[in-house]
Amino acid sequence: MSKLKLLPSVSLIIEKAKGRLNIHENYLKLLINKELDHFRNKIISKDLKIEKDQIIDSIISNIFNKASSSLVNIINGTGIVLHTGFGRAPFDGKHLKKVADKLDGYINLEFDLAHNKRGDRQSHIDEHLASICGSESSLVVNNNAAAILLTINALALESEVICSRGQIVEIGGSFRISEIVEKSGGILKEIGTTNRTHVRDYEEAISDKTKLLLWVHTSNYVVKGYTNEVPLEEVVKIGKKYNIPVIADLGSGTFIPLDKYGIPAEIPIKDVVRKGPDIILFSGDKMLGGPQSGIILSSKKIIEKIKSNSIYRAVRCDKITIVLLDQIIRSYKKHGFSNLNLSLSLLTRTRENLKKIANEIIKEVPSKKLIMLGASIEDSLVEAGSGSLPQKNIESIALKFNSSSFSANKLSSLFREGDVPVIGYIHKNSFFIDLKAVLPSQISYLIKTIKNI
Repeated sequence: MSKLKLLPSVSLIIEKAKGRLNIHENYLKLLINKELDHFRNKIISKDLKIEKDQIIDSIISNIFNKASSSLVNIINGTGIVLHTGFGRAPFDGKHLKKVADKLDGYINLEFDLAHNKRGDRQSHIDEHLASICGSESSLVVNNNAAAILLTINALALESEVICSRGQIVEIGGSFRISEIVEKSGGILKEIGTTNRTHVRDYEEAISDKTKLLLWVHTSNYVVKGYTNEVPLEEVVKIGKKYNIPVIADLGSGTFIPLDKYGIPAEIPIKDVVRKGPDIILFSGDKMLGGPQSGIILSSKKIIEKIKSNSIYRAVRCDKITIVLLDQIIRSYKKHGFSNLNLSLSLLTRTRENLKKIANEIIKEVPSKKLIMLGASIEDSLVEAGSGSLPQKNIESIALKFNSSSFSANKLSSLFREGDVPVIGYIHKNSFFIDLKAVLPSQISYLIKTIKNI
């Protein structure tokens, strides 16, 4: 008898799994067939030593694990608060419940209650955002790439967009300024060199086909040495001289000065507005601390022109983004922010504060376990993440594990396998869990995970 006959039928597995898996039958069949292929290959390679009933149990167990939602809460021990792989700006669960109440059932997203007619989804945050930044009007779309694409398509379709070569950046996920300008329908006109661009380069490049001057904040790298960059205010002067709108793409963006919190200074958006560019673009889910979104600041006239573009409907943000962003911008006060803003709360925690937390964790773990794991506390330096504050380190504290029982790779794997996965990093054959991005509510889970290793 062929050992392949040990394989159960799809219908038999479905019958055995009935009531245990709450998923669509098509997805269930897909998972079952993948498991059957796995066991079929093991039989063919003569690497199977279990019986038919054991195969069924194993398949059902594997399907149960794979059918569960793959999105889970994790503990971010990398020290990078704005970690793209972890969803960038984190949110506090307690505050999310308040947001959920606003989203319960139907909401007046595009309905004007006062006048009983169709409204504009942007009206819920437009004036609030614009007033904080010192701009006349604002527009929110689903990310900063969409903001660039929409703006260029609306203002410079089949026309020249001038940009310094030193600012034609590539960010995570192979997003390139050159490619987004092309996809937007603009014609990129590069000026200067990688390391040096001058005012004359802009003026010599301007033609009757030029519709935009694009100034890009190089937020994820720094060019050093023999360099020259034309400051934004000088580009603005050129734009005014030739009556050409200037776009300032900040990438990241912050409402308030952060140097007083020990975070390397980045110019606040309101100060960029004062420099006079016609349009300013930045992300909502970086230093702002909000949901994935791209924010456009400009005059009412330009914003209306951008909104009238048909691409706007394809890139506009949804009700969840509007409500979350509304919540986050309400976290900002005249001279600071409230604890509604979890990203800034984490970023601004001092090394002293984090050291106290590290000591509390160490005290809760049995000494034998600490010795076995080779645990210690070390000063560390982290980055904000997502291309924000390049080359600017922020002080932090990390737990270092240099175990004689486990390799750094094995420790990394064991920490990821906890009830709440802990993601750290390996450096010089030691495993580290940086505390900068660990939420206060997760400390007890982290202690439990360390105890269970």
